Amino acid sequence: MLLKNTNIQEQLNKAKRQFSEEQLINEVYLLLKKSSEKEEKILKKISGTTNSSQNNFKFDLLETDRIFHIDQIKEICINYRLRFLDTKYFKGQIPDKTIDKIKLLEQKHNIEIEGFKIVAPSKLFKLADKDDPLLFAPIGNGYFYLIDKWGNDLHPLRRILVWPFKNIINLTLLVVLISYLTTLFIPNGLFSKSNSQMEFMIIFFFMFKSIAAVVIFYGFALGKNFNPAIWNSKYFNA
Repeated sequence: MLLKNTNIQEQLNKAKRQFSEEQLINEVYLLLKKSSEKEEKILKKISGTTNSSQNNFKFDLLETDRIFHIDQIKEICINYRLRFLDTKYFKGQIPDKTIDKIKLLEQKHNIEIEGFKIVAPSKLFKLADKDDPLLFAPIGNGYFYLIDKWGNDLHPLRRILVWPFKNIINLTLLVVLISYLTTLFIPNGLFSKSNSQMEFMIIFFFMFKSIAAVVIFYGFALGKNFNPAIWNSKYFNA
């Protein structure tokens, strides 16, 4: 039986394919291991305490529409009754895609990002929910870089619904409006046979005192405060 001649080129191709497959498997394994370690490190920084107020981003690589000043963040938090706190207070879950964005950003800028902060409704700093958190990293000098946003958008009427909690004037105006509307629903002649302007004012004043008392009791009982006082407070009853 004659042996077939060895084709050196075919043998080289076989060796090349075998080497590439083994090398690919090893490289993928190392890459996944490195990625997993990197992810654990990021999660520890997010859930831990850090005093970092600046990250050395490469400015040319930043998206300018993602850069915000602390005053702009404060304004949004006050208008929509949100909080801007360190991520260690955040009780929700950080999505995998957000972790991937952090890793990509660190790789692109060749840094380890620290000082993470989140804008979210107060309840998200107590329990998991689905509303609209925004993850920031400090750039320095009062500026922050928006890394990612996840979850659902805020309700379109949220700004209107939280408007009374913006300050004492807004809340008083709301109480006055509710008192006036409630007074209008009182049947004529219920308390007196005469239907005078004075009677209307007395009933209105009574309604105002009653509703104001309920609002004050609710505020003190639940430890509520106005938006400017809580936007960056870590305390539940701030």
